[in-house]
Amino acid sequence: MQWNIPNILTLIRLLAAPGVAIMFLYFARPLADWYAMILFILASVTDFLDGYLARKWKQESRFGAMMDPIADKAMVIIALVIITGLSSAEKLVMDPYILLPATIILFREVFVSGLREYLGDKANLLQVTSLAKWKTTVQMIAISVLFAKGVFEHYKLNLSQGMDDTIYYGILNGTVEDVNHLVWYVNATDASWSAGVFLLWVAAILTFITGCDYLRKGMPFLREDK
Repeated sequence: MQWNIPNILTLIRLLAAPGVAIMFLYFARPLADWYAMILFILASVTDFLDGYLARKWKQESRFGAMMDPIADKAMVIIALVIITGLSSAEKLVMDPYILLPATIILFREVFVSGLREYLGDKANLLQVTSLAKWKTTVQMIAISVLFAKGVFEHYKLNLSQGMDDTIYYGILNGTVEDVNHLVWYVNATDASWSAGVFLLWVAAILTFITGCDYLRKGMPFLREDK
């Protein structure tokens, strides 16, 4: 391994993936949500920087080519597991709006990784396409927005503590004197949730399309010889 800046950024992103989960083990919410969101966003930025710097400084390496997609997959998979668990815990049931797109994304990542392993030295046929890069970008934005939802949700709950249902829903309906902070957090929670779910479904669709494209390219090598 060459210890250059692009490879170091890739390694940092790889280590940040489990770090997002660890935030929820050692910190109470909403601090855990804040730290996980910030760590995930910073790690996502390195995904752009390491590739850009490697090309600009002509420092592409085998380590970077191998570890870059692994770091991306680790980040996305671990974050989706956390978000799915948190969302389901809040609703006390599995949340289909999160679970279904997360399942599509996880299945595709495992499938493509297995296909690359099977193809071996022919795996270079499955080069990362522009659509696949957009897919990763949308995934990371969606996850960041969903982490933000957890931040807003927790502050909303803190502000609403001590209110009975009549006062709380009266504030939301405008029939009770406005409490600006609570209303702002309620609106921010709803907006973040809706935007995050929408983006996650867009990412799932792009993920499915790119998975089908990789399958099409790999099919000639999966046919049995007559």
